[in-house]
Amino acid sequence: MIPISEARRLQEDPWALCLTRVASADRDAFARLFEHFAPQIRAFGLSTVIPDRSGQFADELVQEVMIAVWNKAARYDASKAGAATWIFAIARNKRIDLLRKLKRQEPTVDVDEIWPLIDEGPGPEELLGQSGIERRVRSSLMDLPESQRQVLVMAYMEGKSHSEIAEDLALPLGTVKSRIRLAMQRLQLVFDGQDH
Repeated sequence: MIPISEARRLQEDPWALCLTRVASADRDAFARLFEHFAPQIRAFGLSTVIPDRSGQFADELVQEVMIAVWNKAARYDASKAGAATWIFAIARNKRIDLLRKLKRQEPTVDVDEIWPLIDEGPGPEELLGQSGIERRVRSSLMDLPESQRQVLVMAYMEGKSHSEIAEDLALPLGTVKSRIRLAMQRLQLVFDGQDH
């Protein structure tokens, strides 16, 4: 027998009823859920602080969430939460998982993205000089302590604000600013032609 609170939720929340049907492998019910919730989950993914112009992160989030909904629909308990609440709890958890996965991936640092060189038709001597500078910058980036390189990548490659970096790394804002400043000073020595 279905508890009264669950029966009431199933009557009031059409998505809760859909979820109970998905638990019985009802593909039509799943299609209705997908059609309704996928755009909302994608928007939730697009609101992530990671710059992703292609929407790949958001699309991956939709896929992960909807697979979990299909696989876990039998665990949904209408007496505890509405369908949307349950689905977005999954979305929040999957978003955290995907962000952690992205953080574990070693970012590639391209010196041209941090220090763009202006191409005004340089001659051979200038090209040789730029090539030398590029090698020195790449070398200097690799010589930076991991903590400094990490904040530079987050700030300049991922487009994060100092506050976002501090939150992501659980560091004081002053520490983040200090690490960025120290790393930039070290790289500036390369551009000034000084030894590092």
